[in-house]
Amino acid sequence: MAESHPLGRRWPRLLGAGALTSGLLLSAGHSSNLAADRYEHGRLVKVTALPDMDNTVCMLPSAVQRAERATEYQSERPGLPLGTETQVFAGGPQRRVQDKYPAFAAIAVDPQRNEVIVTDENLFQILAYDRLENTAAGAEASKPKRVISGDNSLIEFQSGLYLDPANGDLFAPNNDTVDTLVVFRQGAEGDVQPKRALHTPHGTFNMAVDEKRSEMFLTTQHDSTVVVFRKDADKNDAPVRLLQGDDTGLADPHGIAIDPKSEVFFVANYGSRGLRRADREIRTGVPGSGKGRDKANWPLGREYAIPGSGTHAQPSITVHALAAKGNDRPLRQIQGPKTQLNWPTGIAYDPERRELFVANDMGPSVLVFDADAQGDVAPKRVLKGAKTKLANPTSVAVDRTNNELWVANFGGHSATAYPLTAAGDIAPLRTIRNAPESAPSLMIGNPGALTYDSKREEILVPN
Repeated sequence: MAESHPLGRRWPRLLGAGALTSGLLLSAGHSSNLAADRYEHGRLVKVTALPDMDNTVCMLPSAVQRAERATEYQSERPGLPLGTETQVFAGGPQRRVQDKYPAFAAIAVDPQRNEVIVTDENLFQILAYDRLENTAAGAEASKPKRVISGDNSLIEFQSGLYLDPANGDLFAPNNDTVDTLVVFRQGAEGDVQPKRALHTPHGTFNMAVDEKRSEMFLTTQHDSTVVVFRKDADKNDAPVRLLQGDDTGLADPHGIAIDPKSEVFFVANYGSRGLRRADREIRTGVPGSGKGRDKANWPLGREYAIPGSGTHAQPSITVHALAAKGNDRPLRQIQGPKTQLNWPTGIAYDPERRELFVANDMGPSVLVFDADAQGDVAPKRVLKGAKTKLANPTSVAVDRTNNELWVANFGGHSATAYPLTAAGDIAPLRTIRNAPESAPSLMIGNPGALTYDSKREEILVPN
């Protein structure tokens, strides 16, 4: 069984061991090479006969008995005096740990309309700024031209963004709670309903579009997959292809970019993964991948996970054929200590220079690789240093029209612009700040739990 968490996650409710009365002892019966062999949930190693009970039936306690036991249990553990809880909570929390300013997560450039578009994972917004905006020193923040926000917009935790080069439509996947990709018309503003809303797998992070074939490629973190939809997909439409499996090289995928001429796509992987098997006899009981598990080409969710199969490899950039599906292997990958990859999040491709730009969150840096790079290779350029003002960069955008590179700094309340060929420790050409320079960036993104470190007197918040 499972119960819903207030933030949209689902947590298991475990049944007591007393419920297991089959008399069978099971041991793991899988091969040491999980990637190669079919997984068997267990094999029979012992049979223990149950004692003769003379057809005795173990009856459930009556409702009266259960109520009496509940009353007895509660009397043994008296609660707070009546009204105490009301007094504690009536005035609200004693204090809050909350960032009141936007946290830019994804970025796109519209050179036709001279705009920069960013998603805000903290306050659930999409903001449009003038491309030449440059927040003055001492100013509190730059004011956006337009903002999309509100319940009707279906915006929550948007970590990806795609701008249609033909009509200016905005495509934005919600990462962790709504399981929906929303599409807004160019110029949309306020609490407006999206033009389309497509149900997507749980944990969808980013997207790219093959305009030639009118297909959308979406990465899903938890299931380590790439799902492909028609570009005009809507509501409950199913994907047309799925890339998932032990051989794909996908491991907690985040950013994605397409090279249409070479007919490949690039994926940035953090490195975490667990194996899934559709033929598992017993599931974990932890639903995953959202509400579309019965659709064609839908990812195998957490309920198909093999316990104990989780691994964490080095981060990587995997390169796949545009038509890849099933358990297809990548064509090549960039991985190893020379690459400097460390939480590679957003990526962008420059088709003219054939270069791949990587927002390296924990660098913090932007790494640039040749499109044909593979193996443990150093980047051809690195943008990094105090002057760059990079702070946990999570997204990059290439503006070929103006020869600029844009970066969304999740940890810096800012978006920064650089020359497209920038390298080293150089200052940005322009900076769009959404908060005072002195305001700390809390980087809280959908916290699912809390714990307290009494030794260091610190609150630990997993996001």
